[in-house]
Amino acid sequence: MPCMPPNPHSAADFARTDRLLSREELAVRDRVRAFVEEEVIPVAAEHWDRAQFPFGLLKGLGELGLLGGTYEKRYGGSGMNNVAYGLGVAELARGSGSLSTFLHVQSGLAMAAIHELGSEEQKERWLPPMARCEKTGCFALTEPEAGSDPASMRTTASRAPGGYVLEGEKRWIGNASFADVAVVWAKGEDGRVRGFLVEKGAEGFEARVIPRKGSQRAVWQAHIRLRRCFVPEENRLPLAEGLGSTLSILTHSRYGVGWDGLGQAADCYERALEHSLRRRQFGHPIAAFQLVQHRLVRMATSLAELRLLAVHMGRLKDAGELDPPLVSMFKMSSLSKAREIAALARETLGGNGILLDHRVMEHMADIEGAYTYEGTDDINALIVGQAITGHRAFAPRPAGPA
Repeated sequence: MPCMPPNPHSAADFARTDRLLSREELAVRDRVRAFVEEEVIPVAAEHWDRAQFPFGLLKGLGELGLLGGTYEKRYGGSGMNNVAYGLGVAELARGSGSLSTFLHVQSGLAMAAIHELGSEEQKERWLPPMARCEKTGCFALTEPEAGSDPASMRTTASRAPGGYVLEGEKRWIGNASFADVAVVWAKGEDGRVRGFLVEKGAEGFEARVIPRKGSQRAVWQAHIRLRRCFVPEENRLPLAEGLGSTLSILTHSRYGVGWDGLGQAADCYERALEHSLRRRQFGHPIAAFQLVQHRLVRMATSLAELRLLAVHMGRLKDAGELDPPLVSMFKMSSLSKAREIAALARETLGGNGILLDHRVMEHMADIEGAYTYEGTDDINALIVGQAITGHRAFAPRPAGPA
């Protein structure tokens, strides 16, 4: 019997969620999708394989209006809503999880910190060129011994004439090796956590790329050493007082990472579906076999659930109702589902599934990185658990001013 042509339900949007989106939102998605199809996908695997950062894509990325896209135009933003921003992030992740990680560091962390916690002068100086990717930034919070527990950071900021002197180390800091400005978090002499803008070329700031990664290979994370690094008073973020201000910025980025899962999962599913319709064994396309159909159905169902949750979370964020536990639930659910979909897609492609030319293995590896950063699955689960039960399951720590 000849293979039946694919029906409308075969597309990645099986549940027809596009009807939940406005024309403006769809326009943002389609604009980023065109960039990804024309510029990102043709070079993504090569950059990933060689662990090379795609500097040549930054100009085009900056022209999309996605970086800081929800900000006011005077700060380089496009004034888009959070659903449109999320759709754009998903499309970028569909092309390259490494490039979307760059976006989260640049837009969701560094720019967000300056936008939310900086002075007017700092915003006007940094945000417009960062939105155009003419300047790059990083967000230096994580340390070798302080990952899920940022309150245990050891980096210090001591008062000095005209500013502060920073001492300490940071690790897993994306973009740090080439950033024009680093948002560095440190504890003051009073124990309070504060944020500082360390400009490129500052004496005492050293960033070395972490080698031999098996995930997020086309984006560079670095180990930073701060040795008597002087920061002038005007480079302190005036509203960055206490650990709470730091965590509020992580909520912005965590929301964006949730959309990563959607984009990468969609590409994995689409490639598995395309392969199953084309690949023939025993005289039939493998899409005709029950076990393959079962995998495709599981992928399509999880993808529909993920998409519905993502759009709903974006609507809540636009309404000012997306609190940290909901963001944690979104990120945790999204990357968990993406992880499962990638594994099912890899299995569907058989031996071809491990080849970078088929994209799924690249996504599968990059999802592992996103599954861990911006809050591990365990930590996000405990944040949600505390919101549900009222009981804090984190290890107790002494009360203090941080």
